[in-house]
Amino acid sequence: MLLLTGEYEHTVDEKGRLFITNKLRGQIDASQYGSDFYLVPGPNGILCLYPEKCFERIAVRAAAGAGAPDETITFERMNFGLASKVELDKQGRLLVSEKTRRRSGLGSELTLIGVMDHIEIWNSASWEEYVTEHQASFQQQVMKARQEVMKEATKQII
Repeated sequence: MLLLTGEYEHTVDEKGRLFITNKLRGQIDASQYGSDFYLVPGPNGILCLYPEKCFERIAVRAAAGAGAPDETITFERMNFGLASKVELDKQGRLLVSEKTRRRSGLGSELTLIGVMDHIEIWNSASWEEYVTEHQASFQQQVMKARQEVMKEATKQII
């Protein structure tokens, strides 16, 4: 299972390129997940970068469970029509078109975060706001998860 982690601040250069740090790229086994990526609008308007195999799995499963026929058609059009298969250049840069940046509301100061099987691309200020707004509930979730881990560990000892 792919577990991308971390947050990394970058800027978009004058040509519209975004550097994807080796700290993120190095977490992806190209032989298992593919060497290409898909740039896709994600939940809440966040731009997502998926390794090839991860996007394929999610796209097929999501299309199959999209719901009524009209919903399925809309999902397929939006998901596949707005997705772009992309390659990183030799320096690890990704060209993000002006149209994609505009649709996603992205400026030049960005934060990339590893989110299990994909990378999310946020405006740095928006990411900081999100962290601030969700810190308390995150801490509660961590405590619940930790309690569950401790219960399981206790069962194994006894």
